[in-house]
Formats: sequence, structure tokens, C-alpha cells
Amino acid sequence: MNMMGDPNAARKEWLGLLAKSKAADLARLWQASGAEPEHKVLRAPEIGGVMVRGRAGAVGAAFNLGEMTVTRASVKLGCGAVGHGYVQGRDKAQAHCAALVDALMQTDASARVEVAVLAPLREAAAQAKAIRAAKAAATKVDFFTMVRGED
Repeated sequence: MNMMGDPNAARKEWLGLLAKSKAADLARLWQASGAEPEHKVLRAPEIGGVMVRGRAGAVGAAFNLGEMTVTRASVKLGCGAVGHGYVQGRDKAQAHCAALVDALMQTDASARVEVAVLAPLREAAAQAKAIRAAKAAATKVDFFTMVRGED
């Protein structure tokens, strides 16, 4: 998953997945995985805001679109791996869980966490995207011009 030479591409992908996942899905998968490593809380979950930037048509100068509420947390495992969790919204448990998953993904337990937590979240995200695409396609209007014989 090394996109364009970025050594952190895989981590960016799983952090993005954790940030956008539904809190209930993450909690259920985390609980079912049985992974509760010994850890120290470096940054207790805290709620804050971030400025969301946008570009008209994905080009041109960036502008401030508005603020979004996020929750962040950081943990350190007994083995020394540090994990961070940033999630949309105000769910402190989700941020803490995301930080634990991030930390475990940097250890020998990464394959187990990938299968138990990340793969199902990826599948759920793909299904949600397909549902949104189907709803959008249902409202699509095809415009065409008929040639009139009066040229």
C-alpha cells in the first residue's frame, strides 16, 4: 500500500478508516477481537474542533469551509508502540479505541487486528459508498439535444 513512495501510506489509510468509521461498528469489532493490550494513556480523549478547508471543484485556492468537532486520544503500549486516534464527533471511547488499534497495527499483532477490526470496517465503508452511489445514480438526469430539422 505504498502510494507514490509514501512510507506512511498504510498508516494514513487505517487512521482514515478508523476516523470515519461508525463508533458502534468499531466498538463491536474491538470487543469481539478480544485485544485489550496493557497500555498507558498519553493523552486522555478530548473533544475539540478543526477547521475544514475546501476547494471549489477540487481546484483553485483553498478556503475555510467551516469547523468540525473531533475527538483525539493517544496511548502507549507496554512494548513502546504509540498510537493516536482522531475521530469525527464527540465519542471519547471511539477515539481511545482508534488509538489502541493504531498502536497495535505497529506491532506483531497487526495481522490479527487487520483481520478482526480493519477488514470488516473497510467492507462496511465500501458497502456504504455503494449505497450512496446507487442513491445518487437514481437521481441522475441525462441531458441530450435532439437535432431539429430546421437547420
